[in-house]
Amino acid sequence: MSASKTDYSQLIPAAIRDSFLKLDPREQVKNPVMLVVFLGAIWTTVTLFTSFSGFNLQIAIWLWFTVLFANFAEAMAEGRGKAQANALRQARTQTMARRLRNGVEERVASTELRKGDLVACEANDPIPADGEVVEGVASVDEAAITGESAPVIRESGGDHSAVTGGTRVLSDRIVIRISADPGAGFLDRMISMVEGARRQKTPNEIALGILLVSITVLFLFAVFTLPAFCAYSEQAAGQKDVVNTSAPVLVSLLVCLIPTTIGALLSAIGISGIDRMIRRNVIATSGRAVEAAGDIDVLLLDKTGTITLGNRMATAFHPAPGVEERQLAEAAQLSSLADETPEGRSIVVLAKDLHGLRARDFLPSHVDFVPFTAQTRMSGIDIKVDDDGAPMTTRSIRKGAAEAIRQEVERQGGKFPAQVRNAVEVISKAGGTPLVVAEGVTVLGVVQLKDVVKGGIKERFSQLRKMGIRTVMITGDNPTTAAAIAAEAGVDEFMAEATPEMKLQRIRAEQAEGHLVAMTGDGTNDAPALAQADVGVAMNTGTQAAREAGNMVDLDSNPTKLIEVVEIGKQLLMTRGALTTFSIANDVAKYFAILPAMFATLYALKPGAPGPLAALNIMGLHSPESAILSAVIFNALIIIALIPLALRGVAYRATGASQVLLRNIIIYGLGGVIAPFIGIKLIDMLLVTLHLA
Repeated sequence: MSASKTDYSQLIPAAIRDSFLKLDPREQVKNPVMLVVFLGAIWTTVTLFTSFSGFNLQIAIWLWFTVLFANFAEAMAEGRGKAQANALRQARTQTMARRLRNGVEERVASTELRKGDLVACEANDPIPADGEVVEGVASVDEAAITGESAPVIRESGGDHSAVTGGTRVLSDRIVIRISADPGAGFLDRMISMVEGARRQKTPNEIALGILLVSITVLFLFAVFTLPAFCAYSEQAAGQKDVVNTSAPVLVSLLVCLIPTTIGALLSAIGISGIDRMIRRNVIATSGRAVEAAGDIDVLLLDKTGTITLGNRMATAFHPAPGVEERQLAEAAQLSSLADETPEGRSIVVLAKDLHGLRARDFLPSHVDFVPFTAQTRMSGIDIKVDDDGAPMTTRSIRKGAAEAIRQEVERQGGKFPAQVRNAVEVISKAGGTPLVVAEGVTVLGVVQLKDVVKGGIKERFSQLRKMGIRTVMITGDNPTTAAAIAAEAGVDEFMAEATPEMKLQRIRAEQAEGHLVAMTGDGTNDAPALAQADVGVAMNTGTQAAREAGNMVDLDSNPTKLIEVVEIGKQLLMTRGALTTFSIANDVAKYFAILPAMFATLYALKPGAPGPLAALNIMGLHSPESAILSAVIFNALIIIALIPLALRGVAYRATGASQVLLRNIIIYGLGGVIAPFIGIKLIDMLLVTLHLA
């Protein structure tokens, strides 16, 4: 499922249609702030039958536009998710499966499969449902899910055993144990999530909603006590019917003073946060997880694949005393000819680049490759050499861990040079991995392997630090190597020789101190820590247990994505805060637009003359009618104007909470005060020009 560009030519018409469908009272009641506007629009419309006027008609029309624009904002956000869901539905096809019963295959529809069933898949077979590989190894095309064309390897017994229904086997044969019943698979849950069917309001969203409802209730009481206040003031001033307190005017005042802007956009902001995750191929199981990502202050990151490239690379040859570097490079290259690991290939390449050495061809009968084993901790090659017709001799070359080579050399009666031992210690302290090379009883030197830290990762950690987020590197390396890599990468702390139990204990300790923790993982042994973390991002290539334990799944299986997840969460909170600030600040300007105009002639010295409160009409609006109508129109149009910002999110900056707050106050607070003054004045002038007020 790759993130494609939004097709607005289809999205906008669908959102307009959905805006009218959302006028259903069952939909409106979900948003208390906009429910008030909805009821106000109905009330104003009803009053047209008893007191029709052009002014009242325009008020009613623009109140309905306010409701429709709020519906449109939500429909636009949901529409982008529905587009993703349609793409996923195309991947979820009903297929025939080869179910195994007592070792015998039977063909059944994929809808008949149940959790625990075993199915066999061979080359070109679609995988009928979610499951785990329990037998065999195969390459799998997951382009329908991840958008990546390159096949991936899925095998039994490891951390890359999970398969997803809708993908396709490209080679070999595997047996899969089904892990989900029909309708409960990974694709089904993804579709429900992106469509918003299971989107629940997050704690922060609920808290903000309570605040907005409280403000709305406060203004509700304030506005509907105005008629009594006006009646008393008119009697005290000896004036009659100088203040318009009709239903359309009172509703207009209420709608303009309650936080309709953020009330209209709040749902769209939340849905768009999930949508931005999806566009980065991250599936969040709940909006709560996205929001929690924005509050994270501790990141636990695996070293391999996240901080480093994941493959150690040969970077230098350190010959023993009396040995030329070229001789060491040749022996290291020969011992690596059959080594298909990235480390082995990098040794062959380094020897070629530094000394022009190229791999040589040998007769199969003259070569015996010695594979690496966990017991010997070394590998190598035995080569039969014919010296100009003399009897063939054997060159026995080995490379491996320093201690393993030392024992092998001393077993044959040789000595392990102190200079080589010192070189091994220096490389280890520098964060590298030493591989010692020996030929027979002669130690030739050391090959230095280095974990390559990803480019730009130090700068990203620096950005996180500015945001108040502490980074902790987790690695199985020894403390010396871990400390060197941590210093190069710029992480704040590290955990060396870490075990799954240590990860879980560390997360619990951080949470006990009041921190919110995020981490990534892909194995079954990572599942407890993923479940414990506030944000657990499971790799799609990982086991089913890991994917179910986390509250997010990264379809790209890129551990570095955790940093982007935190940034999206931060952006969600920043967007919500910015637009809330803007919305509340709007009320200040609308207060100065409507109330002074309503009371402009109260306590006037003579009929029709401006009264004392007219001095507050600092915008110089034409009349009470034009002022009220201008404020209502601006209140509706500003929702449409802010929809792109709500969907896109405010510009992300790696700064602390205090800087974000200051920026919000300056840009969105001050801007929220100034924009309505300008907008309402321009609308007032336009209405007067068009003789609409």
